[in-house]
Amino acid sequence: MIVPGDYGTAVGERLFLYRSPQPALTASFADDVRAGLTAREKYLAPKYFYDSLGSALFEAICELPEYYLTRSETEILDRYAPEMLATLGGPVELVEFGSGSARKTRVVVAAALEAQDALTYHPIDISPSALVAASSALVGEFGRLTVSAYASDYVDVLANARLRTSARVLAMFLGSNIGNYEPEGAVELLRAMSASFKPGDGLLLGTDLKKDAAILERAYNDPTGVTAAFDKNVLARINRELGGGFDLDAFAFAARYDATRGSVDSFLIAQRGMSVPIAELGLDVRFSVAETIHTESSHKFSADDIAALAAQSGFRVVRAWTDDAERFAVSLLVVI
Repeated sequence: MIVPGDYGTAVGERLFLYRSPQPALTASFADDVRAGLTAREKYLAPKYFYDSLGSALFEAICELPEYYLTRSETEILDRYAPEMLATLGGPVELVEFGSGSARKTRVVVAAALEAQDALTYHPIDISPSALVAASSALVGEFGRLTVSAYASDYVDVLANARLRTSARVLAMFLGSNIGNYEPEGAVELLRAMSASFKPGDGLLLGTDLKKDAAILERAYNDPTGVTAAFDKNVLARINRELGGGFDLDAFAFAARYDATRGSVDSFLIAQRGMSVPIAELGLDVRFSVAETIHTESSHKFSADDIAALAAQSGFRVVRAWTDDAERFAVSLLVVI
């Protein structure tokens, strides 16, 4: 738990918010834009998609018929959350890495409170305002729930051993967010998670499954252009926040499935040669025609891939659940 005055501040009934007294030394948006756009192969980190406009665009993406991931994962949790909890055994405390709006979390919270008298939930998210809004809604809805929220990068929380739990832990890393890491980074992150918990603690890991390239590419490049607008918004954000001069119409968007890597890779592609000033960085970024900016990789998994990832990270797969179409999986990994 978080102790008020020590690890956290009470911000409401049964709600405590932890802020790191010494924030992690992380690169700023400006630092990362400079690094990415001066690299030999240009890139921009996908975490910068999610300003207020980008977050709204992503919510729209989740409603698209082509983007099945959120619906499929929600279907799994709606149907199997009680079974997941029973498989691990309880009582438990919940931990969520990258909790966001915590919409899917409600299902797991409700299932846990059907099985035990009270519950502590530890959401971890970089945005204090999002944490307070989502957590306040949860404690208002569930009278036997206490929330100890961490406004921090979850890598920092893990690295500095700031997470305090007492009961058996059921952690959640949903949304196929593990797929945004390159394989070595995914192993490193899951190792940090397993090292932070006790043998027998569990992790619900959401993963998008390997499937036909056409289905995957439509999911990441819808015909209505919402995903393209989502990716291009990072250029608009550079314009707004760093005095950039990007002409968004001068870039096309593409998402391609690489079966060898098992990854959908997304790019912004310059449609002409140009030089783009970024005033706050004192940069003029040169593009040749058809030059790309890599914006995201979304790795896909098979059952064997998930088992191998778990084994390299201090976990074992106990059970996995899929949606009816077998497009998505939520796996219960247990610390060994």
